[in-house]
Amino acid sequence: MEANIHQVFTSWSGGKDCCFACYQAIVSGLKVRYLANMITEDGKRSWTHGLSAELLEAQSQSVGIPLIQRRTTMANYEAEFKNILLALKPEGIKGGVFGNIDLEEHRQWTNRICQQADIIPHLPLWGRSQEAILKDFIGSGFEAIVVVARADLFSQEWLGRKINLDFLSHLAELNQTSDIQLCGEAGEYHTFVTDGPLFNQRIEILETDKVLRDGYWFLDILKYALRSK
Repeated sequence: MEANIHQVFTSWSGGKDCCFACYQAIVSGLKVRYLANMITEDGKRSWTHGLSAELLEAQSQSVGIPLIQRRTTMANYEAEFKNILLALKPEGIKGGVFGNIDLEEHRQWTNRICQQADIIPHLPLWGRSQEAILKDFIGSGFEAIVVVARADLFSQEWLGRKINLDFLSHLAELNQTSDIQLCGEAGEYHTFVTDGPLFNQRIEILETDKVLRDGYWFLDILKYALRSK
């Protein structure tokens, strides 16, 4: 089989699901050459997670995989994402890795865009138990913190919390009174990965601010540093 059959990109938000999907893809033998990330039209922040473009670039540096960032409005999001796929094809990229877990509309969107660009979608986490995914993510040595949380479900104290077994236990308790998905697949919360087996350097968070915006709490990471492991 030709070497370029194994060359893929990962759709990248900086959070746990895309990171763990990327890791699983690499373990399975795929070669992840790029991380693809969509940022706001002003070039300052990522969509959904609200992370600074510079922070995501630092994360890419820590992982050692080049990051492609594309500016877009929400209205043009799909078209711009497809443009990334089309731009990667001449470089031998045959597939894309996505962190989708169980929302059928997410998978349908992924499949449609990949089909239009003649890219093979890889969904390593699809259909797996969300509890098992979180436990495997933690057990594999990844470290992540909560950077976005729905204000009607979480107080601001959840921002900055580490994704560990205590976090999973608290989520399970919350799930008894609120209908949430443990991995936050429906947008209940988002994360930022700071260390793990993919990382050559860990990211140390030095200064943050908590901001309430559009019904969500956001952890604004103001200062950080890359540290040797």
